[in-house]
Order: sequence, then C-alpha cells, then structure tokens
Amino acid sequence: MNITENETYQRNRTTYIVAGIAVVALTVIALLTFHSGKASQQADQKATALVAALTAAGARAPSKEQVVRLLGDDGGAVCDDPNGSLRKGILLGQLMNGAAGPGMRPVIADNRVVKGQLLVLKIYCPDEVPSFQEFVDSLDLADTVKG
Repeated sequence: MNITENETYQRNRTTYIVAGIAVVALTVIALLTFHSGKASQQADQKATALVAALTAAGARAPSKEQVVRLLGDDGGAVCDDPNGSLRKGILLGQLMNGAAGPGMRPVIADNRVVKGQLLVLKIYCPDEVPSFQEFVDSLDLADTVKG
C-alpha cells in the first residue's frame, strides 16, 4: 500500500477543516455561555432585591430560586407591557367579589393587592412604574384587611 502525496494532502485538508469547524463551534458555545452566566448573575441580584423588598413590605416572599426561574433578569411576563389594556383588564377582573356571571361585582380591594406587582416593576422594569402607579392611583383601594 503506497500512499500518494495527493491522498495525504486530502486527509490533512479534511482534518484541518473538521478541526476548524470544531474550534468555531466551541467559540460560539463559549460566548453564549458567558452571556447566560452574566444574565444569571443579574437575575440573582434582582431576585435577592425583590425577596428583600417583599419581606420588608410584610409579604411572604418566595425563594430566590423561584423568583429567578419565574422572572429571570428582565421581569418575564410581568414586564411585558404591564400598562397594556389586556393586563389592566386582567387585574381589574381579579378585583371582584368572586361570584360568576351576573353576580360578579367590583369590590374595594385591599391596597396590598398591587404592592407586589409594583415592587416587581420597580426592580425589573422601573421605566414602567410611573404609568402603572397612575393606574393604581385611579383604583378604589383601601386598608380592608387588617394584619
């Protein structure tokens, strides 16, 4: 078996191409991993701040890991258009007496109902707070639950 110079060149060329593709793929993976690690650190910091704020407000706070999974580093669904008509409609639908159909009536809800959402907005998307605060101020809320 005599290997010609052309066959050797072809093998080496193939080896170099495969090695080059592997290096490029590993570089892309490393860059993506670096970015997600940075995002995870930011998510941890924001989750710690939210848990502390909820605890200081007297609410029962979830674990930091739960907050990280739910809100990530950008607030997740909470910061996805919180001042939109649909989000406000859902909130208003939750401020009802619990009946269904014709018996459903709005109630004067406790002001703590929206405090958690305001805390999330202040930490994760502070630019949305002024308009949401304006909406909250227009609601008829009171200290209805003593605790």
